[in-house]
Amino acid sequence: MNVVLFAHPDFLGSASMPRYTRWLADGLLQRGHTVRIWAPRPGFHAWPVPKRFKKWMGYLDQFVVFPRWVRREKARQPADTLYVFSDHALGPWVPLVASQPHVIHCHDLLAQHSALGRVPLNRPGFTGRLYQRYIRHGFTQGRRFIAISKKTEQDLRGFIGPGPVCDVVYNGVNPQFHPAPDVAAGRTELGRKLGIDLSRGFLLHVGVDVWYKNRGGVLAMVDRWRRGTSQGLPLLMIGPPPTDALVAQRLRMHAPDEVHFLSGVADEVLVGLYGTATAFLFPSIAEGFGWPIAEAMASGCPVITTDAAPMNEVAGDAAFYVPPADAAAPADEAWTAAAAAVLAQVVGLDDDARCSAIAHGLSQVRRFDSDAALDRIEAIYAQTLAARAQPA
Repeated sequence: MNVVLFAHPDFLGSASMPRYTRWLADGLLQRGHTVRIWAPRPGFHAWPVPKRFKKWMGYLDQFVVFPRWVRREKARQPADTLYVFSDHALGPWVPLVASQPHVIHCHDLLAQHSALGRVPLNRPGFTGRLYQRYIRHGFTQGRRFIAISKKTEQDLRGFIGPGPVCDVVYNGVNPQFHPAPDVAAGRTELGRKLGIDLSRGFLLHVGVDVWYKNRGGVLAMVDRWRRGTSQGLPLLMIGPPPTDALVAQRLRMHAPDEVHFLSGVADEVLVGLYGTATAFLFPSIAEGFGWPIAEAMASGCPVITTDAAPMNEVAGDAAFYVPPADAAAPADEAWTAAAAAVLAQVVGLDDDARCSAIAHGLSQVRRFDSDAALDRIEAIYAQTLAARAQPA
């Protein structure tokens, strides 16, 4: 196959979407396909303008310069080219190839729901709403989609209707995530690197600073648990630096010195933390898939997450569940008490129960095999091209 893969520009500074794009491209190349990655280049964005104007200069590169370049390049592509969008948020470019064979990968519709006023915790401004409408106008012209979960497919149908074809292909877990060969030794080594005593075990959360990750809820549930026990464990929050609100919340906790915000953690350290944590905390309000759930399970770590789709879709019967948080007040008293009780249960597991929980997680995560996911995606791509080749 000849595949043109549309991708987000590097100058946006995101991490997850470039990683997903690279996974797709590398997988297709290894299978013998031709892959070209098309993404805007930093022309106007590279100008020495004040920081507040950088976003708008980037918009010129993405939505004025790049479409003109695509029209020229499209004319040079073989007739059997398949156009793939690594993210539905690249919707503004979909009309450029809507009449050609194409596939759009859809990760989550959270930004779209926010723009429509459905998320009390996240209300974008006027320009943010216009931008999401621009994206929506583009991707709704697509005819073939791949969603990363049934929940994402359900949300997507609310925007595209029943007509377009949409398959569900779960994300594949990177094989670098695996159980630690020696948990005690691993904790000692990681503690030395990070300057934190991890010998007794620790609690782990991984997530960026967006409303649905519920980072404040993580602090609230740990604080409530900590106030009811003499057993203390460090909490490691892996992600961007904390907001002022999170810093203030930490200072009000019973044991603030046990909370550590860690940014810029190397991949090999993250792998080790997953494999040696006492429990992985992931009480998200919403997700598109919930990749860290599968990564933690693959690493042999018991997972505490939210009993709502897609988190329970990913974790199945292999996780410990907290109730869904109220999006308007995610860390209220009732939720915090219930979540702290689940945390106490997991921390208190005896050896046999813990081994059973880990075994359930390892079994569940076999559903998310990277090679199997790429096989399914490759088949959908080939089917999309074949459908175009068939006579009407």
